[in-house]
Amino acid sequence: MRRSYPICPAEDVRFMDTDQLWLVLLVAVGGSVGSVSRYLLSGVFTTSDFPWGTFFVNATGSFLIAFLYFWNLQTGFASQEFRVAVFVGVFGGYTTTSAFSLETVSMLSESQWGWAAANIFLNGGICVVAAVLGRMAALLMEAV
Repeated sequence: MRRSYPICPAEDVRFMDTDQLWLVLLVAVGGSVGSVSRYLLSGVFTTSDFPWGTFFVNATGSFLIAFLYFWNLQTGFASQEFRVAVFVGVFGGYTTTSAFSLETVSMLSESQWGWAAANIFLNGGICVVAAVLGRMAALLMEAV
């Protein structure tokens, strides 16, 4: 059985009808809003050697995506278009950790402790290792 996560891409992008194309456009517009917001806020809050701006957008994005998602579960206020534009588009452009944080909290709220721990380990640990490997590969390219 396929697990349903709070944020998931289109099932099959090879065969899109106009409704699916509309959702893609909403993601693009939302993503641009989120990306510009991230750029502006990161610049305001990064004033030292520590990337406080990145921390600020990741923390606020994680709070806001979880708040809106769980509020919507209780009230049903958000249409599919709103959810796609905001959850995938805006938060996808605004922060790198909001989807990861929401998916982990969803697993914890469903008592899926093992999956939540794996998600934390894989995203927090393996992705950092992947970045280190990417840096090493780039440095090797310089030597060629």
